[in-house]
Amino acid sequence: MAVEMHIPQLERNRMLDGTCKVKIFTGRANPELAEEIAHYLGTSLSPIQIKNFSDGETYVQIQESIRGNDVFLIQPTCSPANENIMELLIMIDAFKRASANTINIVMPYYGYARQDRKTAGREAISAKLVADLITTAGPDRIIAMDLHTGQLQGFFNIKVDHLYATPVLIDYIQQKRLENPVVVSPDAGGVERARVFAKKLDCPIAIIDKRRVGHNIAEVYNLIGDVRGRNAIIVDDMIDTAGTICSGAKMLKEQGAQQIFACAAHPVFSGPAIQRLSESPIDEIIVTNSIPLSPAGAQTQKITLLSFARLLGEAIGRIHDVMSVS
Repeated sequence: MAVEMHIPQLERNRMLDGTCKVKIFTGRANPELAEEIAHYLGTSLSPIQIKNFSDGETYVQIQESIRGNDVFLIQPTCSPANENIMELLIMIDAFKRASANTINIVMPYYGYARQDRKTAGREAISAKLVADLITTAGPDRIIAMDLHTGQLQGFFNIKVDHLYATPVLIDYIQQKRLENPVVVSPDAGGVERARVFAKKLDCPIAIIDKRRVGHNIAEVYNLIGDVRGRNAIIVDDMIDTAGTICSGAKMLKEQGAQQIFACAAHPVFSGPAIQRLSESPIDEIIVTNSIPLSPAGAQTQKITLLSFARLLGEAIGRIHDVMSVS
């Protein structure tokens, strides 16, 4: 089920018409989101040709002059992550060689973000490697959304604007007017995110004590807090294989929770995620369009898709006008 959220448009002093030096481009990762952003800004996407040669190499050609223009490129590095990252790097190089004034990367989802440290010997820190690749390609700024950890901003040696989907998700939850809500963090690392939600909703929080035993494998052990008779809202930055959030929802149901909602910025939904979510006790899964849903995900009645285009569009306009983004 798709839902378009209304976020009041702030007063702006800009005109995104033919006289304005702003160009909005998109790669092939999420063109639908790019179209919404361009529509919000009152403009259209600039033409660009992207194709693959028969051996898999990516070809990019900009179809109009961008000399002296401020370029904003919308390209999440979601699945297929390696292909989308390479496409991003080649587009940045094309913009540089076409004499763009500034190159601003709008990256609603940052792939490889979870590989941000060594948890065992002889591992790569891939989040830093990808950040170095993007920085070396030469953009001026990254506009990111709900990074897995805030410290990832320091991996880039260029300007980073870090936005959050929290206002969009909270606005939707508030419209539901839930009785006796409780915000649940699926692990200790998400407590701060849960506190932000709980403060806005004026409700208590609970924490699931989770132990991870392998990649994409987690075991749920204990629940800290009381959810009996309450409507539980599980808050996380992303849902990948959905094992953690479904196990947590099962525990919440066993502990007496009434309705269970899951909120996340990024609907990664890989592997068995859709089947697990469909069979879980979760009543509604609320996500944003930072990543396009798969056909199976789009047909799942439990999933509500909220648009983040207005906030991204507002950020683009403010950056171009040299205004505060915060």
